[in-house]
Amino acid sequence: MKEIDIDKKKKKSFFREWVIPVFVAILAALLIKEFLVYKVEVPTGSMIPTINEGDQFLVTRIYNLGNLKRGEIVVFDSKELNDVLIKRLIGLPGDNISIVNGKVSVNGEELDENYVVNHDKFNGEYHVPEGKYFFLGDNRPDSFDSRKWKNPYIDGKDIKAKAQIRVYPFDSFGKIK
Repeated sequence: MKEIDIDKKKKKSFFREWVIPVFVAILAALLIKEFLVYKVEVPTGSMIPTINEGDQFLVTRIYNLGNLKRGEIVVFDSKELNDVLIKRLIGLPGDNISIVNGKVSVNGEELDENYVVNHDKFNGEYHVPEGKYFFLGDNRPDSFDSRKWKNPYIDGKDIKAKAQIRVYPFDSFGKIK
């Protein structure tokens, strides 16, 4: 065999065994991040004790808003604050929300919010319009959430993802409640 033929075979082998798999892996990672799962870091303490400032999560993109359930922790764009937020979903489209001395009722039923340890004495009434959602932070006295925004409702098209797994800090790794 000629030396030139051996060099060509080595180059083809390297290309097939290294370049193509690395390219495919990078492309797959980008597609997964864009369409399925990505990581977020929590910038504030508005969700304490459930989520602490600096915690990092893997979140799954939401394509069907009908799969959202009250109580889930959701990532969304706030047009009013021009920021990406992570809060607990309290009100779905059409819900009537009543907050009396910090106790939240939805459609006449008081929520069991065992995740809220820092209560406040807030009072308010809300009717969630169709296509909109209502969010509260778990650290009620220190959460700038639907109760305090000029427009208390987030449009469904601004909901991006659902928090699934805490990946940092490592000692708190796992699914969130």
